[in-house]
Amino acid sequence: MADKIKSPAELLALATKAKEGIDLRSGAKEIKVTVHMGTCGIAAGARNVVVNFISEIADAKLDNVTIHQSGCAGLCEMEPMATVEFAEGDVFHYGRLEDPKKVHEIVHTHLMGGTPVVDYLIKSE
Repeated sequence: MADKIKSPAELLALATKAKEGIDLRSGAKEIKVTVHMGTCGIAAGARNVVVNFISEIADAKLDNVTIHQSGCAGLCEMEPMATVEFAEGDVFHYGRLEDPKKVHEIVHTHLMGGTPVVDYLIKSE
């Protein structure tokens, strides 16, 4: 059985964490990360990729990023995949993201630092 909330402070902390999760998935922001969740993506580990992006973005306290899910991108051999879109129009497609270290590097080097991670890049537009 789950632990019961014992104080108003615990309730506030729980509400704050839930709001952060909602904020991460809603609204127009500077950067949009889409993890492709078609059958091939899920089989290749896309669920873990979503969790890793959410965790990395939250840990980095990036409030200018939203995360979304979509279907297959048509490049099954490159799954799990994610697309990073910037408000000014730049689009980057990353593939083979099964290793959590890759997501960490994309968040810190590209989303925070502005430099695409060429080693995992499929293409950019």
